Amino acid sequence: MNSSDKLINQILESYEKHELTRRIDEDNIVSRDALISIVKELRKLLFPGYFDNMKVRSDYVKYLVGERVENIEYNLKQQVSKALKNCDENCVDCDEKADALVYDFLNRLPVIRDYLATDVQAAFDGDPAAYSIEEIIFSYPGIFAITVYRIAHELWLLDIPMIPRIISEYAHSLTGIDIHPGATIGKYFFIDHGTGIVIGETTVIGDNVKIYQGVTLGGLSTRKGQQLKGVKRHPTIGDNVTIYSNTSILGGDTVIGSNVVIGGNAFIIHSVDEGTKVNIRNPQLEYSENK
Repeated sequence: MNSSDKLINQILESYEKHELTRRIDEDNIVSRDALISIVKELRKLLFPGYFDNMKVRSDYVKYLVGERVENIEYNLKQQVSKALKNCDENCVDCDEKADALVYDFLNRLPVIRDYLATDVQAAFDGDPAAYSIEEIIFSYPGIFAITVYRIAHELWLLDIPMIPRIISEYAHSLTGIDIHPGATIGKYFFIDHGTGIVIGETTVIGDNVKIYQGVTLGGLSTRKGQQLKGVKRHPTIGDNVTIYSNTSILGGDTVIGSNVVIGGNAFIIHSVDEGTKVNIRNPQLEYSENK
């Protein structure tokens, strides 16, 4: 037996040993590449004229939208049906259920556009470094992450398995911004810079909230693992709240009232009353001659 055959046999043996991490003689679950392509097409639909290779003409836009919706509908139905069948191998009406779910999702696209319009406006109003709406839509990682979140959230609300997490992690991998699709986020949401932000599954965020890089809206403890499924584990953030960089706000019972400003590097596990400003005292600096 040559070295190549030996390696192949060792890999096959590992397949037998670790059944949890293999899928052999089973239908494919979903295609991550197909889902990413669908997200890209949805992005073109949500921001017409921004991510197209050619000018979108007003006299043709109706046909373009119709063609794009039909393409998204066809491909998304396939992926949703596969996800449903994976969760219930005895599913006999998964294709019909996928049709209904995708129809409901597509009818939410105007609402997603309404929310995204406020998010883009919040980014422009809240960032003195922003020189145009176009710059924000094209280049801001926060807007990209929020766009994908808003898509994923609607799929999550429809109880579609697996797919919302896959597309959320696609945005996470590109931006470093981790927003769970189960989180509830209001209008005029602005992420400034964004790298390292984590927003947990049961987080609730009101309107006109602004957060900076490194902020964690997380659970206080996950030691109980699956026992915590469905439990409110992440904080609630009121309206008109600003949270500066590297702050952690943890726990399902933690409520940050409206009109609160939280300075950087704070660690908060208790509720904060409405209209409060929270700051960490600056550490004392020592200066000496550099010899």
